[in-house]
Amino acid sequence: MLLDAFILILTVVLMEVFSIVAHKYVMHGFGWAWHRSHHEPRSGWFEKNDLYAVVFAGVAIALIYAGATLGHHPLEWIGAGMTAYGLLYFVAHDGLVHQRWPFRYVPRSGYLKRLYQAHRMHHAVSGKDGAVSFGFLYAPPVEALKRRLHALHQGPLRRRHPDAATGRPDASAAHSRPPDAN
Repeated sequence: MLLDAFILILTVVLMEVFSIVAHKYVMHGFGWAWHRSHHEPRSGWFEKNDLYAVVFAGVAIALIYAGATLGHHPLEWIGAGMTAYGLLYFVAHDGLVHQRWPFRYVPRSGYLKRLYQAHRMHHAVSGKDGAVSFGFLYAPPVEALKRRLHALHQGPLRRRHPDAATGRPDASAAHSRPPDAN
């Protein structure tokens, strides 16, 4: 039982590492056709980018089935870890950052504020190139992200389109810098 819990927790951690790599090189690479919808204002409840969640959920379900029903242990715990990561992603990314919940909450301090700010800075860039902070549960320090954005774009960003993270006009664009959700 302790080994199963370890496998589940390790899978959650490794899913974040996998997600960072997949987000940077797949979603902002050859998979941009699906992910683009996530960087544009959303009209409706779903976006094409949600297909990634469907694919990963299918893999998790197959692993749980193979482990629990077909006896290929510990695959069910890897699938359970993927499912736990998916739940954390849904709460932190879809709910907190992109506010796809029926209520609004903007964190004012701590880890959640840093996570919120880091992902907002990810969306400060138009298009698939030049973005920072590809994690969903890990957020680099905000000041480091600001320096990276500045270096990548040879100065402050100027945005003329609605904020892709919320679908609302971005007030910080008037200040010519990435949003930091103070």
